[in-house]
Amino acid sequence: MNKNFWLLSVGLAALTAPFSIVHAQEAAEQAAVEDNGAVIIVTATRRASPLSDVPIAVSAVSGQAMQNSGASDIRSLNQLAPSLLVSSTGSEANASARVRGIGTVGDNPGLESSVAVFIDGVYRSRTGAGLNELGEIERVEVLRGPQGTLFGRNASAGLINIISKAPEFKLGGKAEVTYGNYDFWRLAGRITGPVTDSLALSLDGVWSKRDGFFDLVDTNGDKVGETNDRDRYFLRGQALFEPNDALSIRLIGDYTNRDESCCGAAYIETRERQPLPGGGYATAPFNRIAAILSGQGSVFPSDPYDRDLTITEGRNYVSKVKDWGLSGEVNYDLDGVKLTSITAYRDYKSQDYGDYDYSGADLLYRDPDTYRQFKTFTQELRAQGSAFNDVLDWLVGGYYANEKLTLEDNIVFGADYGRFAACRLMAGAAVNSNLTAPQLAACGSGLATQALITGTQAQLNAALTPAVGAGQAGAISTGLGNGLRALAAIPSGTGDVGSVYRQKSENWALFTHNIIHITKQLDLTLGLRYTHETKRFSADLNNNNATCAALQASSLPTLATTQALGSAAALAGGILTLGCLGNSSTGLNALNLNDRISDGEFSGTAVLSWKPLDEMLVYGSYSKGYKAGGYNLDRFQLGTTGVNPVPAVFSPRSNADVTSLRFAAEKVDSFEIGLKYTQPKWSVNIAAFRQEFKNFQLNTFNGTSFIVQNINGCESDLSIARTCDNDDVGPGLISQGVELELAASPVRNVRLTGGFTYARAKFANRLVGSADGSVPLDQGSDGRSGLVLLPGQINSQAPELVTTVSAAWTPELGSSGLSALFYIDGRMTSDFNTGSDLFPEKVQDGYAVFNARVGIRGPQQRWAVEFWGQNIFNQDYTQVAFSSPLQSSSPGTSTTGQFALTPPSPMANQLISGYLGEPRTYGITLRGSF
Repeated sequence: MNKNFWLLSVGLAALTAPFSIVHAQEAAEQAAVEDNGAVIIVTATRRASPLSDVPIAVSAVSGQAMQNSGASDIRSLNQLAPSLLVSSTGSEANASARVRGIGTVGDNPGLESSVAVFIDGVYRSRTGAGLNELGEIERVEVLRGPQGTLFGRNASAGLINIISKAPEFKLGGKAEVTYGNYDFWRLAGRITGPVTDSLALSLDGVWSKRDGFFDLVDTNGDKVGETNDRDRYFLRGQALFEPNDALSIRLIGDYTNRDESCCGAAYIETRERQPLPGGGYATAPFNRIAAILSGQGSVFPSDPYDRDLTITEGRNYVSKVKDWGLSGEVNYDLDGVKLTSITAYRDYKSQDYGDYDYSGADLLYRDPDTYRQFKTFTQELRAQGSAFNDVLDWLVGGYYANEKLTLEDNIVFGADYGRFAACRLMAGAAVNSNLTAPQLAACGSGLATQALITGTQAQLNAALTPAVGAGQAGAISTGLGNGLRALAAIPSGTGDVGSVYRQKSENWALFTHNIIHITKQLDLTLGLRYTHETKRFSADLNNNNATCAALQASSLPTLATTQALGSAAALAGGILTLGCLGNSSTGLNALNLNDRISDGEFSGTAVLSWKPLDEMLVYGSYSKGYKAGGYNLDRFQLGTTGVNPVPAVFSPRSNADVTSLRFAAEKVDSFEIGLKYTQPKWSVNIAAFRQEFKNFQLNTFNGTSFIVQNINGCESDLSIARTCDNDDVGPGLISQGVELELAASPVRNVRLTGGFTYARAKFANRLVGSADGSVPLDQGSDGRSGLVLLPGQINSQAPELVTTVSAAWTPELGSSGLSALFYIDGRMTSDFNTGSDLFPEKVQDGYAVFNARVGIRGPQQRWAVEFWGQNIFNQDYTQVAFSSPLQSSSPGTSTTGQFALTPPSPMANQLISGYLGEPRTYGITLRGSF
């Protein structure tokens, strides 16, 4: 709390300094097109209007501001937009964008983002497309709150709109060369000019290559490779045809190629902790999971920010992306009615594979055939004009999208998996380990595995004999011993061998957005949208895990469901869970999974805005947002409904289980009031908001699988089954707060910006997992894991306090036309939890990141030499922390947050890994233009 207070104080001090400014206004919301000194023209409402006349919450960044900050993709917008947070995880294809603390975890491709990304008017299927090189950019707009009546694709939390530079009818070009630490090279260029009086062309491209931020080391600490490097290029060609004043046609083709090693993760928590009677915890002498892994070649560095990783040899991280598309935008002025058509086709394919357990043990990996691919066709049509002597500005439109998603996800057991699983179970999940650290290391390595299984079997027999008799005890202990032996003997390479998921989505919508000028000072804006979405799901699962089928056909399922057997039942359940991990079984091969969902929904907006002064705008708005439902593309959750009396992995799956992969549409009611005030040399925007989300689509990795559940709140107490009546269901997540944006140009050649956001995105105190209240919040089969920590807490990746500042000074140097550049920007963030299950171990303390740039520029900026640095103070921070796959004794003994449950968990030993933020980088850029 002290750090939060410090950040609040520093942020407010920065914003109230003589020349503060809010980022959003910086491109000064060049959300638009021109800056006539004091008047900033924006097009965020599809109409060219002064910023002070636009009653919506929108931030924008100009291409110049992005260049100064060193931004080449949307993640860098974090430095300039306080209400936005973009992060990435196991691959940059898994990027997640959040606005006002709301967004969608990107690891599961079945979920669309709550924050949509558009590039040149074309919807991109997932946020990860925005982490490619962007090329020459005119501006980027960040619209906050639900969107749908202005853009083709609707979004429930916000929208990132990227506009590239169009071809020009004047010959020109530019080129730049950058070199930095980590042997970073970046070449970028653009050329544009006329072919005829009515046709102009442009071509821009980027090539970038860099060494990895992590070293891969062996057990001796010697470097054997690296990861998180960069090797990519981007090309974009455009044609602009303007045969007359009424018609404009813009054609764009682009191609991105990436062949990189990404993304490694470092251990950030490896202790085993035990609760103390008065609160707090003590640290055990060793972590039993880490002890097993150490016998299998894992290394646990004392400082994750040394950036040394040890993974399985031959399982290097690979990330390959091919992303290309074609689009055409036609604008035609038909007697005062502007007609717009945007037609596009895109093909995005990402291959991301390698070590999946992030350790030196060979537990899990994704094979090289793993990929995800989106093939998307979109068509948007709009017509807009005015009527009734300009009393009404109207806009109507239609949108159609056809998206084909193919996911081949091959998760395979490595050579150490079976022994690890058996040793983990024998170590137990009680307060103290059943085995010593040396025994566990020998078990993991294979030196003592069979002997320890034999010893465990004998102990079980002795413990069961007094309760059930010698004969039954012998049969039970023998069955458990044989189960452990089968588990330990699972062959390397067992798992998926070409498991393919397909989701076909067809979406159409009609929308309208109308401004009624009631008086010269008073406007009423009314927008309405109807969206209809159909999704078809199919899966062809192929798996060679015969061990699972044998375990399910044995006595183990009966033992696991006989609770009177106590620890023996728990062991039987553990053998089934790990032997059939995520339903990995030959039984999947006979399934023919097919399903279809269809949904239609109205959404819209109403805004009342008033200009008491020419320089001031006051507005209040209500918006209703919507994001379609879909399918969890993960066999791990097949058959898990949230109300299973017996865990799904205890028995073979059937075709009827396909409906368990569904999740429902996300809906939001948003309320906002705002004030905008503009003077010739400064401006200020203030907005207060409240957003109430129902059926919030939460995607959580629990250390084994991705859980997707619709989160809702209950107004009354939950029943014994943790459910509530349909009439009591309300919003499950509410984001509310205040945004302040300031901008100033106090003197010539000085531009200052800043922003402050207080956003409290909090879950309801009582949560359920369905819109009718009949499905409880996922708390695991033990009722103590899953999402048990969510009620009443702040959402993940949602810092309550964020401040951004930037300052640019470009003084003239004498009278020769030379000028200098001095630039700095910063983002200060309060504490926040980076894991969507809200484990306390995943909290990132508040931190600050600053970028800077200094340089000298020639006359008319024809050339420039710039020295730059990003994260100049080398701030250590974690983008996302996650539960290292399988690396805890049980889901119910994972986190110190479970110590507060009744009864408390006996210990917590989940190993936590983190995708770290980038370290300090610095270099030099040479730039020229004509």
